[in-house]
Amino acid sequence: MASSSSSSSSSHIRRHHVFSRFHGPDVRKGFLSHLHSLFASKGITTFNDQNIERGQTIGPELIQGIKEARVSIVVLSKNYASSSWCLDELVEILKCKEALGQIVMTSGVFGKAFEKTCQGKNEEVKIRWRNALAHVATIAGEHSLNWDNEAKMIQKIATDVSDKLNLTPSRDFEGMVGMEAHLKRLNSLLCLESDEVKMIGIWGPAGIGKTTIARALFDDRLSSSFQHKCFMGNLKGSIKGVADHDSKLRLQKQLLSKIFKEENMKIHHLGAIRERLHDQRVLIILDDVDDLKQLEVLAKEISWFGSGSRIIGTTEDKKILKAHGIHNIYRVDFPSKKDALEILCLSAFKQSSIPDGFEELANKVAKLCSNLPLGLCVVGASLRGEGNQEWERLLSRIESSLDRDIDDILRIGYDRLLTNDKSLFLHIACFFNYAKVDNVTALLADSNLDVGNGFNTLADRSLVRISTYDDGISVLSDSNLDIVLEQSKEPGKREFIIEPEEIRDVLTNETGTGSVIGISFDTSNIGEVSVSKDAFEGMRNLRFLRIYRLLGGEVTLQIPEDMDYIPRLRLLYWDRYPRKSLPRRFKPERLVELHMPRSNLELLWGGIEPLPNLKIINLNRSYRLKEIPNLSKATNLERLTLESCLSLVELPSSISNLHKLEILDVKFCSMLQVIPTNINLASLERLDVSGCSRLRTFPDISSNIKTLIFGNIKIEDVPPSVGCWSRLDQLHISSRSLKRLMHVPPCITLLSLRGSGIERITDCVIGLTRLHWLNVDSCRKLKSILGLPSSLKVLDANDCVSLKRVRFSFHNPMHTLDFNNCLKLDEEAKRGIIQRSVSRYICLPCKKIPEEFTHKATGKSITIPLAPGTLSASSRFKASILILPVESYETEGISCSIRTKGGVEVHCCELPYHFLRVRSEHLFIFHGDLFPQGNKYHEVDVTMSEITFEFSHTKIGDKIIECGVQIMTEGAEGDSSRELEVLKLRVAAAQLGDLLGNLNLEATTITTQMEMEMETMKQKVPSSLKMKTSKPANVGFMSWLRKLGQ
Repeated sequence: MASSSSSSSSSHIRRHHVFSRFHGPDVRKGFLSHLHSLFASKGITTFNDQNIERGQTIGPELIQGIKEARVSIVVLSKNYASSSWCLDELVEILKCKEALGQIVMTSGVFGKAFEKTCQGKNEEVKIRWRNALAHVATIAGEHSLNWDNEAKMIQKIATDVSDKLNLTPSRDFEGMVGMEAHLKRLNSLLCLESDEVKMIGIWGPAGIGKTTIARALFDDRLSSSFQHKCFMGNLKGSIKGVADHDSKLRLQKQLLSKIFKEENMKIHHLGAIRERLHDQRVLIILDDVDDLKQLEVLAKEISWFGSGSRIIGTTEDKKILKAHGIHNIYRVDFPSKKDALEILCLSAFKQSSIPDGFEELANKVAKLCSNLPLGLCVVGASLRGEGNQEWERLLSRIESSLDRDIDDILRIGYDRLLTNDKSLFLHIACFFNYAKVDNVTALLADSNLDVGNGFNTLADRSLVRISTYDDGISVLSDSNLDIVLEQSKEPGKREFIIEPEEIRDVLTNETGTGSVIGISFDTSNIGEVSVSKDAFEGMRNLRFLRIYRLLGGEVTLQIPEDMDYIPRLRLLYWDRYPRKSLPRRFKPERLVELHMPRSNLELLWGGIEPLPNLKIINLNRSYRLKEIPNLSKATNLERLTLESCLSLVELPSSISNLHKLEILDVKFCSMLQVIPTNINLASLERLDVSGCSRLRTFPDISSNIKTLIFGNIKIEDVPPSVGCWSRLDQLHISSRSLKRLMHVPPCITLLSLRGSGIERITDCVIGLTRLHWLNVDSCRKLKSILGLPSSLKVLDANDCVSLKRVRFSFHNPMHTLDFNNCLKLDEEAKRGIIQRSVSRYICLPCKKIPEEFTHKATGKSITIPLAPGTLSASSRFKASILILPVESYETEGISCSIRTKGGVEVHCCELPYHFLRVRSEHLFIFHGDLFPQGNKYHEVDVTMSEITFEFSHTKIGDKIIECGVQIMTEGAEGDSSRELEVLKLRVAAAQLGDLLGNLNLEATTITTQMEMEMETMKQKVPSSLKMKTSKPANVGFMSWLRKLGQ
């Protein structure tokens, strides 16, 4: 497939990145000029309005400027509302937000000039302005009063805008020939309006575009509709022969890790996917399936996945899909002759039609490529810029081949590369497939390859793809691996050796030569291998050595004690290295990356080695490692990870020279006693010393750290200097010796004191204005929480067995309140917790459902009769369930099925993922939508006469003994629209902080003057204008407010 130069008629032209709106020359010359300057430095373009003449109403140039921006920024100065021009612009900006999906951001405050501006305006204009102000009040932004440094605020805004621009939908597949038709036909198979779980197949020959279509479906159409999603690429060959248990576990772990974004996820049985996903709505694409076992391991049954899930598999073999019971199969047909020629022309000529003089040649090439999209792209790209004679030569070559399959067609693209680009392609195809571009660039920095331009050349020739998602680079077909085999019949004379059996023979028989530059050896299924003493002597040019065991298990590779030579490598990755040290004659000065996890190493090397290129050292779980060598000359080292090096006692003082070090991870080094202090590593961002139980002093190693993790260590206090660490964002301290915390930087957003010995929350914590998450889990001496930061969103106080008193000093809503097993909580504390407004859930010990839940029932289901007009499409509910003690941890969510009188399920939602181990009856309280939100295909029946809520859990459903529900309904109708609009504006202003918490956005504020103005306007609203609700009145407009925030 190729990308067409003409855009879809439905798309909207975006001529600039940002449209900024403000009032007053002081804002333009000061704040805005600095912001625009920073935008320019980041390559962000802004709309220039300085030459536009102002009038009574905004002109067409400004309206066009608003429509052609991807992000609008509204700077709310104190006089902003005094300008009718600004208010009209604001209305237009919000129209674009609704109609075009434009991103809107705010900065600053309102003033009190609005009422004066409204004088003389008709009612329609005033209502439109009020709506716009109410809406913009609900949008997250930055408040100047929250910043003591305007430059930092401007930097934050510029970064946020840059992030927003990067989060816009993928355009990688926009305009591809035939793509829209494929996606339209697939959409009918997917039937997204259905809550059923569906498995879909995409079937067709190699090179037809199955992966491209699946990726376009994932990136452009479906991804934003699913919170949990995964694209499992390149499954071909992932299971060979009789799949053993380890290989199946590895595939399940890979899928779950991608879905939940957890790199080190542990799974121990093949029921993990079902357990974790059976109540989750997921999107999973399994690409390039070539074995039925892959589907059985990753998606055996639809019952493994939650309501509304979609599982899509691509394959060349239709029988695999049918054998798995997949009958909704989309066949990717060859493109029509017209489309095939357009694909070829876009690739060869960068235009959709055939230039004069090439009609016959182009038709012949398309025919000989069998109209195969990938072949058309590769051949077309290789002929770009060539004349008729070169086209004729290429045709002659293709015609002379008896077997014109995809391998031959794609080989043409490779053969037409320059020598260096061929070499770069083979490096990627054989050794760096799916690696990060930056890592490959660093590893090839000493070669004569033009890596940067080479990547672009290979991508232009359709031989590799560079992901815009994670900056990974991958080959589009593995057929060119045969090129390496053609270099020689003898593996030891090839550039790259990747077949395990061939590598075994080379290493045992010493047949490697100077031609070899890369070995990638998976020892999983190779049996016992004894490497010869001189195995590497002949491979003097070896640069990349990777020895690993994909499926785990015991060490099967042995090397003799007298082997003393390994070449000067750029990459050394040796999992489970069996010896105590590296070979004596190994010289590490060329190393860029050193990975030796789970090794038997006691020492890498002695003395001081020159290490100018070294960026990464990974010795995780090298249990016998006793010493880190002098690293004073590793001045470019960025990552040093030593997790679970159980014999390591100290880090060398030479780490003071590592001024480019970003990550230092020594967690679970239980013998570690010494970390050099009084040094200030300029680039260090993350330090993890969890489980270093012998550390006694606080490692004052850098004031630039962003994340600091101390778990299960004996530290009694944090030194005062830490309070000045202006970049610290996350602080984790788990120490029984810590009695009180007196020094905390004001900038942190996450503070974990889990398992510490604190007895109260100190004032320095209560005063943190940016803290979002506080974890005091298992603080067994904590007796009271008498104050909390007003910015707090999550409080985890599980297993605080001495906790009696809890007091909240603010009214902003939170996300989560956890008080599992806090059995000493007094009644006042419980009432205060239950009455808190949360967007996720509350958990605490309790013996009964609270009185505020007017609908109650014994057991795990309740049916509620409904009066006509009770519900709307945006109605919400608040639920509580009472659970008996649970002895062991259970990690699945509690689900809530909502059904009509006839038993039809209208919605299924889950209590957020939660660990359950409670020693008495516990109460869970959570909120939810009665009907699915944000699905335009879903028809909602709001006329039902009764509604049933059923709560369940696959493991502990019988523990649910009582439940209660409140249905929140919207206010009475029929009052004047003006009065309603005034009340909406007041609610938006008064509830702004609450709403922003519910939207998971950073808080912004409206000034006191604005609130006073709303209170004045409120007096015009008669007492008859009230909200009907089965909970306090301040939540009656929450569904309306949610819409404002969308």
